[in-house]
Amino acid sequence: MSLFGDGLDAAVQKAFTRPAPKSAPAQMRYLVKQLKGTKAVAQLLRISQRTVERYVKGQIKKPRPDLAARLEREVRKRWQPQVRARARQKAATTGGIVIDTRARLGYTAPIGSTDEDRVRHLTVALPPQHAARLFDAQEAGAGDARLREITAEALREVYFQDGGRRAGSLEEVRFTDIEHLEFDL
Repeated sequence: MSLFGDGLDAAVQKAFTRPAPKSAPAQMRYLVKQLKGTKAVAQLLRISQRTVERYVKGQIKKPRPDLAARLEREVRKRWQPQVRARARQKAATTGGIVIDTRARLGYTAPIGSTDEDRVRHLTVALPPQHAARLFDAQEAGAGDARLREITAEALREVYFQDGGRRAGSLEEVRFTDIEHLEFDL
């Protein structure tokens, strides 16, 4: 489970205009329609093709917990791709992204400054260029560590340096021990 990747996905999912299918048969029918066949869905979910067909017909209604989780994840991943793309585009060009976090933050700075890490609760609006970097990295398959680095760089520029108005000699921000992390568009 990726803390940053899942947080970005949750922020984009708030832009959905309709709820995703809830029941297992409806979710299965949606996946069959998207992947154009029961065989592809069976391979994706690691179940038999006959099981997929039985879900589509409504003969099976309640999946095992592990299958239910995989089914939910795959449907959410594919649900409303155009709405998802528009939300990402808007955040990356005009709207930006808001990060709400409670984590241990510290920084590397010249001698004489108080740069010790401490737990802070921040709600910061990041400009569109930082949202674009986050979404581009996520699209490229970046892991949680890389997304954390990008977020730390954004917090350094926006929160600690205030867009270049202060702390100009700040070198690096440490972003660790994350207790809470939420993104919003």
